Amino acid sequence: MVKVMATGVFDLLHLGHLHFLQAAKALGDELIVVVANDSTVESQKHKPVTPQEMRAELISALKPVDTVIIGHEGDPFEVVEEIRPDIIALGYDQHHNEEDIRRELASRGLPTEVVRLGKFDGDLDGTRKIIWRILDNWDDLYAANRDS
Repeated sequence: MVKVMATGVFDLLHLGHLHFLQAAKALGDELIVVVANDSTVESQKHKPVTPQEMRAELISALKPVDTVIIGHEGDPFEVVEEIRPDIIALGYDQHHNEEDIRRELASRGLPTEVVRLGKFDGDLDGTRKIIWRILDNWDDLYAANRDS
């Protein structure tokens, strides 16, 4: 039984997220997804649009996902030690250094493989793309709602 761990923010769920999780699941038998907690997202990226519980519930409903955990604050390797995955799947756009992760895993005695997954090319395959599309179309969206 090969246990795969994938992590992410998963704010404004989109096809890029789904394809990432499908590719991660294809690496093993069980996919455990760690959804970043709100405070981590806010300190490292942006204030999340949707709260961590909502993001976790949406991810748990996806077919490739077996288990969802909301990440801890502080040491990101604490959850890795709890899960003890065989593989950590990284998305193409995640800003984690694979070698740094491998060194930290080795220092903790975790024989976990780190795999960088490829890019999915598609329209609106990123949260920022979705937000920018909404902003670009705001006047039209606002006018349509105002008139209805």
